Amino acid sequence: MNPRLCVLLVLVSLSISIVDGLLHTLMVLWLSFCKDLEIPHFFCELDQVIKLACSDTLIDNILIYIAASIFGGVPLSGIIFSYCNIVSSVLRMPSPGGKHKAFSTCGSHLSVVSLFYGTGLGVYISSVVTDSPRKTAVASVRYSMVPQMLNPLIYSLRNRDMKEALRKLISGTTSPL
Repeated sequence: MNPRLCVLLVLVSLSISIVDGLLHTLMVLWLSFCKDLEIPHFFCELDQVIKLACSDTLIDNILIYIAASIFGGVPLSGIIFSYCNIVSSVLRMPSPGGKHKAFSTCGSHLSVVSLFYGTGLGVYISSVVTDSPRKTAVASVRYSMVPQMLNPLIYSLRNRDMKEALRKLISGTTSPL
C-alpha cells in the first residue's frame, strides 16, 4: 500500500473518531442532570448517561441513532461489499486448495468482525430490552473486551508454528525444557 494513502486513511479515521466523540460530549453538556446519580457500570457509556438526564433527551437519542447509523453502518457496508468481492473472486479460482486457503485466511478476520458487531449490537439491544444493570454491564464487557482479546489469538492461530505448538500442548507430547 502506498505510504501516503496509509497515512491519509489513518488521519481520516482519527478525525472521524474525534468528531464523533466531540459530538457526543457536546450533546451531553447541554443536558441537565439531577443530583446524586450513579452509573451502574465500570465505564461510562453514553446511553447510560442519557438515561440519567432530567431534561428531554429526544434530540439526543435521534442524534445518537443517526451517528451510530453513519459511523457503524458505513464501515459495515464497506466490509460486506469487500467480502462480496472477495467471495466472488475466490469462487472463480480454479484450484480447490487455493479456495480453501483464501477462505481460511478471510475466516479469522470475519470471525473477529462478526464478534465485534454482534456483541456491540447485543449491548445496545439488551440495554433497550432489559433494565438489569448487571446484564447490561456484562454485555458491555463482552463488547469492549472480548473481540480485542481474541483478535491476537485468532490471528496467531494462522501461524503454522503456533498451530503445531498448540497441537503438541493439547496432545500432551511436549518435551520438558
